[in-house]
Amino acid sequence: MFQGFPEETIRFFLDIRFHNDSAFYHAHEKEYREYVKKPFYSFIESLSETMLSISPDMEVRPVKCLARLRRDTRFTKDKSPYRDHLWLCFRKAAEEKEGSINYWFELTPESVGWGLGFWGINRPAMEMLRKRMVEKTDEILSVLKKCRLPGKDLLVEGQRYQRMKPPDGLPLQLAMLYPMKEIYITREKVPFRSVYTPEISEMVKKDFLRLKPMYKLLCSVAEEARSQLDV
Repeated sequence: MFQGFPEETIRFFLDIRFHNDSAFYHAHEKEYREYVKKPFYSFIESLSETMLSISPDMEVRPVKCLARLRRDTRFTKDKSPYRDHLWLCFRKAAEEKEGSINYWFELTPESVGWGLGFWGINRPAMEMLRKRMVEKTDEILSVLKKCRLPGKDLLVEGQRYQRMKPPDGLPLQLAMLYPMKEIYITREKVPFRSVYTPEISEMVKKDFLRLKPMYKLLCSVAEEARSQLDV
């Protein structure tokens, strides 16, 4: 049963930040497994029932959801072999990561946050979402209302096309979303002390369920965009 992340989780992140090499990791691999991997797995398992209630095809196996501590440094200037933080993602089982719709949670030594959105920029899906905004305006407004978006507690963020203008007459809530290259909703400014308690799991569950209508919408536009590409 998930009891919160231990203080040793953060201590390990800080240690690997300042001793980022294989020798240190292998000397402290036991601490990683006990204080990082084990509580993250327990946290994922505490969310699995909720995630399956959102979508029965959601991947909830911890080994598939948790990011690897070891970084892929082949295509980056930063050659540090290990991350000093970790995140997890829930998405449809067997779905390719790039462009997929993910629920995510991230823990760093300085902050904790979670939310929902595309992994990277899914251009076809965003084009389909813009089409829906125009053709099925009430549907999109209803989703935003059910999710209570935009709000002060859950922020709607993402890169924007600077020169893209929303169609005349589009409601303000949609006009703000229309030029986005990507979209993700994020919970920020979470009291950090909450990560040490079981309540962090309940907080995340509550937000993930709240965002279920948006998850369904993003899945719908992504699926429709794929079906048109396959024609």
